[in-house]
Amino acid sequence: MPHWIIRFGAKKYDEGATDTEIKIGHTNPYSGNASAYGTIGKAIDAFFKMVNEKGGINGRKITFISYDDGYSPPKTVEMVRKLVEEDKVLLVFNTLGTPPNTAIQKYLNQKKVPQLFVATGASKWGHYKEIPLTMGFQPDYVTEANIYARHILENVKDPKIAILMQNDDYGKDYCEGFKQGLGKDASKLIVSHATYEVTDPTIDSQMIQLKNSGANVFFNITTPKFAAQAIKKAAEIDWKPAHYLNNVSASVGTVMKPAGFENGQGIITGST
Repeated sequence: MPHWIIRFGAKKYDEGATDTEIKIGHTNPYSGNASAYGTIGKAIDAFFKMVNEKGGINGRKITFISYDDGYSPPKTVEMVRKLVEEDKVLLVFNTLGTPPNTAIQKYLNQKKVPQLFVATGASKWGHYKEIPLTMGFQPDYVTEANIYARHILENVKDPKIAILMQNDDYGKDYCEGFKQGLGKDASKLIVSHATYEVTDPTIDSQMIQLKNSGANVFFNITTPKFAAQAIKKAAEIDWKPAHYLNNVSASVGTVMKPAGFENGQGIITGST
């Protein structure tokens, strides 16, 4: 039986749960270069408020505690320690990003605090035997990228592929799945591969480099701020490849609108 389930016989609960309250912890980048994801935390907060207004969960009100980690793993560790050791939450829910979740995974499993519905599609969250208290919820990046690769092979004649990738575990997972999908000719089909750091101000130089490679396919492995920049820059430099965008940046409000709707026409993506 999972440790956080109410022990009915003794009427005892783990820290973070009582007869009237359930404490849920969360971190999210409300600031920094990934702050477009801040809308997720605000939406979760609004949802739990609605649940409380309707009477809560079996009479228990949810106390939702959400801290800003700026998409910085060291900050995530600091905030999650605060949630566990000071706020005494029952679980952490929907913490965002592959690097931040990687940084807190071992700690939470050692503390026996569930790390539920992590907001990242990295394939590592499926290793339930090694990390039993960590649970993903979205299709993994490897599978998604594999599908894009197969679509390219079936629909683009003589593909010459350029990749823009965030330089962390999130980007690497997508890239590995994409190469798997391309098969044995992956190294020949990929003609240019550029990376960026989440702290970089822009990806303008990378986009120029990718266009100059002569690529007719662009696999855009970015978070929202950089996805919008890439879409806009491609239009500015008149680069019109078959454009595949990973689903974590398939947002109308935080990507397509700031990039300019006219610049995003024809982009191919998956959405969950």
